[in-house]
Amino acid sequence: MSLDMNLNYLPRLPRRKDWRIGCIGAGFIMRDCHLVAYRQAGFNPAAITSRKLEKARAVATQHQIATVHRNIEELLADKSIEILDIAVPPDMQAAVLRQAAAHGDHLRGILAQKPLAMSIKDARDVVERCQKAGIALAVNQNMRYDQSIRAMKDILQRGVIGQPVLGTIEMRAIPHWMPWAENQRSLSTFIMSIHHLDTFRYWFGTPDRVLASTRPDPRTKFPHTDGINLYILEYDSGCRATSWDDVWTGPAREGSESDIYIRWRVEGTDGLARGTIGWPSYPAKTPSTLDFTTNGQAGWLSPRWPEVWFPDAFVGTMAQLLCAVEDGTEPEIGGRDNLETIALCEAVYAAAKEHRVTTVREFLV
Repeated sequence: MSLDMNLNYLPRLPRRKDWRIGCIGAGFIMRDCHLVAYRQAGFNPAAITSRKLEKARAVATQHQIATVHRNIEELLADKSIEILDIAVPPDMQAAVLRQAAAHGDHLRGILAQKPLAMSIKDARDVVERCQKAGIALAVNQNMRYDQSIRAMKDILQRGVIGQPVLGTIEMRAIPHWMPWAENQRSLSTFIMSIHHLDTFRYWFGTPDRVLASTRPDPRTKFPHTDGINLYILEYDSGCRATSWDDVWTGPAREGSESDIYIRWRVEGTDGLARGTIGWPSYPAKTPSTLDFTTNGQAGWLSPRWPEVWFPDAFVGTMAQLLCAVEDGTEPEIGGRDNLETIALCEAVYAAAKEHRVTTVREFLV
């Protein structure tokens, strides 16, 4: 059996690259990921603002952004801005989106961070406001544009490994929790596990039932409940998906040897695939990997690429919004579809807290 190694792992780019992008936020994710990727792709960040004006000015100088606005209101009132790129803490994002939805006269599209909101109620509200305003809303679920995750989706769509039976993600990594994480109702579920939950939705669809267990991370000192997350997603098709989101990894920062990695695996009726995620090595440029094999194929096939998740995947999250604006279609990671990812986070959080089987449907009502 001969298999095509030219997997579809790169994003489709817009025809027009000079859409004028207004950036809200000047922290790490904007400074070191969004803006690096946009310059790499030839996109046009035209204005920026931040809670700390001096920070916005420094990032504007670093990335050659022509206009620095004094505040969000001033940037939103700038009628030259066509696309809004938001990178603020999740508990602030819904308020910014509500403000932005009042500017549908000139805003064509918005890229919001994940999580879209910290509750399904707020998420649905901002989705409906943007829809009424005629603004395309996309969500920066950037793990969907990790090269190995996207290549795996192509393998599934082609039916190369048959029907999916079991998908697993094993994360042993230590996140750098930002200060704003201390004030959220959820820690790992809505901030870290959301990547893997959305990836499972991307690969297999929205699950029919959810089981979960969680405990605090011994290293993280501020109060939290959902630190280390374990969950199982059940599908009526028979497929199962599970992840161990271990943000502790043992006393790697307290004196022991470390064993840090993210690995994933998908088993199908006709083959299997396995991969690694290069993100834990950041800022080292470590590409994610993919190996796959099928019935009748001797050995493993191992496509490789030079791109990495951080920052290259952020080309894709903006590109899918710009393509949707150009085509008049829903973004690939549209706000309305992302409601099911938020509801899945709610289902995991409730399943662990209440010690019961939950469903996504009950949180979408």
